[in-house]
Order: sequence, then structure tokens, then C-alpha cells
Amino acid sequence: MKWADQETYLDIFPPKEFNFEECLVYLGRSEQEALHQIKNQEVYKLLKINHQLILFKIRKSIHSLRIEFPNGAPSENIRRQVADYVWEWFDLDTDLTNFYIMSQSDKILEPIVQKYSGLRIMGIPDLFEALVWAIIGQQINLTFAYTLKKRFVEQFGESLSFEGEIYWVHPTFQKIASLEVEDLRGLQFTMRKAEYVIGIAEAMTSGELSKEALLKNQDFQAMHKSLTAIRGVGAWTADYVLMKCLHHPAAFPIADVGLHNALRLQLRLNRKPSIEEIREIAINWEGWQAYATFYLWRSLYEQQAI
Repeated sequence: MKWADQETYLDIFPPKEFNFEECLVYLGRSEQEALHQIKNQEVYKLLKINHQLILFKIRKSIHSLRIEFPNGAPSENIRRQVADYVWEWFDLDTDLTNFYIMSQSDKILEPIVQKYSGLRIMGIPDLFEALVWAIIGQQINLTFAYTLKKRFVEQFGESLSFEGEIYWVHPTFQKIASLEVEDLRGLQFTMRKAEYVIGIAEAMTSGELSKEALLKNQDFQAMHKSLTAIRGVGAWTADYVLMKCLHHPAAFPIADVGLHNALRLQLRLNRKPSIEEIREIAINWEGWQAYATFYLWRSLYEQQAI
């Protein structure tokens, strides 16, 4: 049983390879985060479901993740959708057994995986949000990326106020499709990034692009090719979206700066490894490149956020 509906709250039963505290480390990596809040080891999140704004919080219970609704429980159908969202958000469908077996014979991953055991790839279930975040992050540092995201969300998203706090939902692609490039330029988006984001919003509004269509073809290369056909989506962005939204464990953002820095530190090099060296290192990771990357990102948190 994945989860139980207790009517006023939900209990989600994660697999044994799960560490809520480690997932919180990732979710709490920036004080600028606009789309969830962490208070007292609880995650507060706002979603828009069936035209309603639904606020919920997640906390660790003895045998489950407890989902509560601070301003009143919604309908059974909405509770089900919240449970499905959280299950996907925490990537709880993925069986990590083979990843952990593989890591035991990998000199780079073995100590990291042991240290952060139970960490899950914290996903971005909404395709538009995942694409926007990846595009925002292109060729800028993480701090400024979060600044742009916060401006974008607070300018064009919807919000709910509860007990003195304001919670936000990500702007819809329908809303962004109605904008002009100058609307995003005013937030300090570059011309190209503004064009890319609006173009993706228009493609999703027309039905040309959708998560459902991408997932219909489970072939990794086909999904990758479909994504890179989108203006503004290069190989790194496609792999990031495959990793974080489409939950493909073989997605490998091999050009990622954070990955390079993590490998440099783990290998005690005085330079970043080359792409050819990374390909050689990653032979053992076949089928699990996304998780290997995510755990290596985690290893950087003591030095910097990812």
C-alpha cells in the first residue's frame, strides 16, 4: 500500500530506502525558494488542483510521511491528487536496490551513498516548472537563479495567505503564453531566456508539448531528442528535465558544473575532470547516472549549495 486516506490527513508509506531528513536538506538549500517552506522539519507546499488552492504540510511520522491540511481537508479526489503529487515529488516509485548494490563496488560513490543513504531525487512533477527552472539556471550562478525564480513566481503566480505567511504556486503555462518578452525582461531575464520561456508556454498551450506525450515513448533517446528539439533546450537542460521531471535514472547532465566540482573534490584533483574522463568514470553507473549525479551534488553541500 502506497498511502492511506485518513480523511482529515494522509499517511504515505515510502520504501525502506528513504531518508526524509536528507530530502529536507535538498529542499532547504536556498532561503530564496518561493515554492515551498520548511518550518520545524515540516514542508509546506501550495498546489492548484481543480481550480482550488490547496495548502498542505508534510512531516515525518513513525512509519509514514504524514500529510496534513492546515486550513481544512479538501475533497477525497483532491486528497488523492495530493498523495500522487508527493509520491512523485519524492521519487518514491524508484527502487534503489540496484543503485546501492552498484555503488558498493564504485570507489567514488560508495562513501557518498553510504553517508547520504535514503536520499531521493527531489523531482519537479510539473513539466513547465521543470523547463522554466532549467532555463533560468542556464549560465548563471545558483543565487541569481533563485532570485529570478522568486521574481517570476511572485509576479505571475497565485498565492494564498495563511497565519501570516504567503504561499505561492508556480505560474501556469497559459498565463506565461499571454505575456510579451518585455514582461520577463523587466525581471532581468535575458532576451533569449524570455523568448525561450514564452515559446515553451505557447507550445504547451497549443498542445504541441506535454508531459503525457513525452512519457508515451519510454525510449530515452527519443525523449531526449524531443526535448532538444525545443528552442532553448540543449543537452544539459534535456537531461536535467529527464532526471527531475520524467524520472529517467539514465539521464546524465554530463556537462554540469556542479558534477565536475564534486568529482574534482572526490578524486582530489587540482583541476576539473574532462568530459572524456567523466565518461570513463561513469561506465559503472550505466542506468543510474541520474542518481549518481544527484548524490555527487549532495556531497558539495558542505562547500556550497547545488
